[in-house]
Amino acid sequence: MARVAVVTGGTRGIGRAICEALKADGFTVAANYAGNDEKAKAFAEETGIPVFKFDVGDYEATLAGCEQIASEVGPIDVVVNNAGITRDGTLLKMSYEDWSDVLRINLGGCFNMAKATFAGMKERGWGRVVNIGSINGQAGQYGQVNYAAAKSGIHGFTKALAQEGARFGITVNAIAPGYIDTDMVAAVPENVLEKIVAKIPVGRLGHADEIARGVSFLASEQGAFVTGSTLSINGGQHMY
Repeated sequence: MARVAVVTGGTRGIGRAICEALKADGFTVAANYAGNDEKAKAFAEETGIPVFKFDVGDYEATLAGCEQIASEVGPIDVVVNNAGITRDGTLLKMSYEDWSDVLRINLGGCFNMAKATFAGMKERGWGRVVNIGSINGQAGQYGQVNYAAAKSGIHGFTKALAQEGARFGITVNAIAPGYIDTDMVAAVPENVLEKIVAKIPVGRLGHADEIARGVSFLASEQGAFVTGSTLSINGGQHMY
């Protein structure tokens, strides 16, 4: 029986690429999303991957959502914590809500998903958790104290949880993407984006499928000896 993988924020961008890659690898995949019903419906029709709507930043909603997935699809063996938002602005202009929302969803979502699934992985003696961090969690970024803090927190969360899971056959790793050609990056002003690309040694933005291939490895049997690691996929922009 195929193992079940859940990808949060899985219907668009990097999340969609991860869903498609894991399905191609033979996993039974479920995609979580938070808000865009129209795009989620289109994703499900195009990929054949079922979608489940809940806010990963809401603890109770996440527990209920994962219980529904386990009931309808099967016990969850792989969690890819990809869901995230931005609320950019300098500290002096940033509201508490902008700070809190980013931490609640980007970092809190990792905790909530782990609480919902970790015990089952331990009981079955096998599991994979892959957390999507960011180059900006490693290097920082002007105007992103909230996002950088959340993503940096993900990297620390990964190392700590990896130590808890290792003896139970559960690996916990992170991927830190650089700038990828997604809708989020497309929203960056063109003149700013040009300056960003100029600082990437390979001379281009990354592609979502390049992140997905990293997830494929970490979720596989071949990735069993890798845990507590952060894989940087950023075209050489930040060598950490």
